[in-house]
Amino acid sequence: MDQMVINSGDTAWMLASTALVLLMTPGLAFFYGGMVRTKSVLNMMMMSMISIGVVSVLWVIYGFELAFGYKADSPWYGSFSFSGLGGVVNDFTNNGGLYPIPVLVFAAFQLMFAIITPALISGAIADRAKFTSWAVFVAIWSTIVYFPVAHWVFAFGNKVGDTVTGAGFLASKGLEDFAGGTAVHINAGAAGLALAIVLGKRVGWRKESMRPHSLPLVMLG
Repeated sequence: MDQMVINSGDTAWMLASTALVLLMTPGLAFFYGGMVRTKSVLNMMMMSMISIGVVSVLWVIYGFELAFGYKADSPWYGSFSFSGLGGVVNDFTNNGGLYPIPVLVFAAFQLMFAIITPALISGAIADRAKFTSWAVFVAIWSTIVYFPVAHWVFAFGNKVGDTVTGAGFLASKGLEDFAGGTAVHINAGAAGLALAIVLGKRVGWRKESMRPHSLPLVMLG
């Protein structure tokens, strides 16, 4: 560990990738905002944008530890503490092996996926949720669903020699998810279907015109 040094190229690429993934969330806001009626545009776009604020705070306080923290005897979730990220500022990523990038860079990259996952869900309940209720839902759902599922999929454990311990439930069975198809898209799709069933159809569905507000916004997104 003492011989590990930061690789500037790897770190720069991860930071650039983090910025690119972050752009997906405002892009999603434009896409969803353009698809709804005029009266719902602001609410629809803000449902995506509030995910950035809510999930970022939770991620720093306990989310990253819950998703990627080392807990040898549990494949379902990582360690749980309110310590924040202060204790890992000078550490290197150890997720199945040591990598020459700071943990904070890895945490920031993974945060971008934690942000966009609940934002994806919002499209399934267009016109059917109040903004404040949605913000509360994002906090609760991220905590009890996304963070543990991210651990199942992305936590490859702590490697000491040839032994790996503390891997997530699915990762330990050989699952490799390179683009979030499991933790992000299947996860968000299932949640969106559940919410749509619970909240029901839009008021006025098939009785009122529900033409998209702005197709240029959709294309921009």
